[in-house]
Amino acid sequence: MEEILPDKKLDIKSLICPYTFVKAKLAIEVMEIGQVLEILLDYEEASRSIPKSMEDHGQTVLKIEKINDTDWILLIRKDKD
Repeated sequence: MEEILPDKKLDIKSLICPYTFVKAKLAIEVMEIGQVLEILLDYEEASRSIPKSMEDHGQTVLKIEKINDTDWILLIRKDKD
């Protein structure tokens, strides 16, 4: 499987809900259809709520990966304005 290179990176470590989703939503809103947003976070609840919310808004979740004891990386492709 080839590695997906993000068009934009967003570090929201130390933020909690609802700020995590607000930051992610604002970041993806200014991106072009087809572009990929990489989100780095350390709030476990957001590792579940952001992907669900993004899918509810018509975006595609490409990856949810726990990269160490505290952090996750999400890859979200913008598929809808």
